[in-house]
Amino acid sequence: MKVLKFVSLVMCFVIFTGIVCSADNSYNWYIKKNGNNTPGFPENSDFVSAHNGFYIDKNAAENGEKIIYLTFDAGYENGNIEKILDIMKEENVTGAFFILTNLIKKHPDLVKRMAEDGHLVCNHTSNHKDMTKLTKEEMLCNLERLELQYKECTGLDMEKIFRFPEGKYNEECILTCEEAGYKTVFWSMAYDDWDNARQPSKEIAKRKLLDTTHSGAIVLLHPTSRTNADILCDLIKEWKNQGYTFGNLSDL
Repeated sequence: MKVLKFVSLVMCFVIFTGIVCSADNSYNWYIKKNGNNTPGFPENSDFVSAHNGFYIDKNAAENGEKIIYLTFDAGYENGNIEKILDIMKEENVTGAFFILTNLIKKHPDLVKRMAEDGHLVCNHTSNHKDMTKLTKEEMLCNLERLELQYKECTGLDMEKIFRFPEGKYNEECILTCEEAGYKTVFWSMAYDDWDNARQPSKEIAKRKLLDTTHSGAIVLLHPTSRTNADILCDLIKEWKNQGYTFGNLSDL
């Protein structure tokens, strides 16, 4: 393991001159909210679907099946991730956490707990860099570096599920993920929860989420949000009351 890690890290710090994933064709993932109905997606979303990418459970959406997928982009801990893990355990609900190196280094106990509690622990890159500005080799090394750090921390293999930092992507990067055996996951439901200095009230946040919940939704939340930690228990109970179950990204 130590030899493998050393070789991988050496490769990752080499300056590559290969194909750049960006050029001028980078995109920002976005959704057009449509109440409790399936939202609108970018024009190139069909390409994403064609290359092992997901942003909604299409079968569930087409059939009106009440299933949603809870996902969290977790870069650091500020006291709220642990609260969210406690709530999900109490409610017997699992989801997917997309993590960074920072969380592994500073809070390995939380990372281990995510796996022990049955959550998927997924790749959000090592350092939250814009992948469209890296070469193909640099992008792959960034993903592999996090995989190795997670393996060293937990003894487990990281899920081959990836989310682009800030939703910035392009076709070259999607193809690179597919070739590396990764499933790329975007989202069909989110709200402005990422700025800890501008947290909405609990009432507003719950209303935004409940008013846009739809069949097959892949929900993006940031677990560092104080508001999310405060409302998650109520949200889960309300989703259950509405007949929703919670899916596993591995099943997509």
